[in-house]
Amino acid sequence: MSGFGKEFTKGLWREIPPFRLVLGLCPTLAVTKAADNGLGMGLAVIFVLVLSNMAISAIRNLIPNKVRIACFIVVAASLVVMVELIMQAYAYPLYQKLGIFVPLIVVNCIILGRAEAFAARNGVIDSMADGLGIGLGYTVSLTFLGGLRETFGAGTLFGQAVMPAGYQPLGFMVEAPGAFICLGLLLGLMNLVSRLQGRKSPASVSELPAQCRACGSCYRS
Repeated sequence: MSGFGKEFTKGLWREIPPFRLVLGLCPTLAVTKAADNGLGMGLAVIFVLVLSNMAISAIRNLIPNKVRIACFIVVAASLVVMVELIMQAYAYPLYQKLGIFVPLIVVNCIILGRAEAFAARNGVIDSMADGLGIGLGYTVSLTFLGGLRETFGAGTLFGQAVMPAGYQPLGFMVEAPGAFICLGLLLGLMNLVSRLQGRKSPASVSELPAQCRACGSCYRS
């Protein structure tokens, strides 16, 4: 797989936030009462993350080490202002639903984390792939979580009825407890899938270190 493809695909499963990196949990829990909220927040994060990664990567050699975090925040803040203006002009109802969490993208730990851990150390193309993959994984996570809560908590999905007429919505699903319960269940499910995948495809004996080949307890079990 090419470098671009590798950096892009890692954000879709291996490093998917918030289930793998466990980052950006505040907006994950707060704005996912409905699927469209999750999708809107995710698209805003993609915009900021991709462009901030590219900008920081392009100027990384010009930024003094002592003020790098401040510079990262300035770049992210400029892009968040652009997102706010675009949403106010073309998606104002969504902007009102997301509220304070749109300007708080500036300090989203995913934005600063990828800037510090990746963009400040890699080229522009790889940084774009990293931002796009992580952002898309985050969008899918928020949309899925929002859809799950909306379906069981309101009987709708993207505002359209999807449950039978006699369905009694589980009101707690669109409240704070529902957010924690759904996130915990999804985290547990992903950990279970990962463990099952690890058991089905163990490393070959030839790839193990010498001390592991001598023991062999992990791959024999």
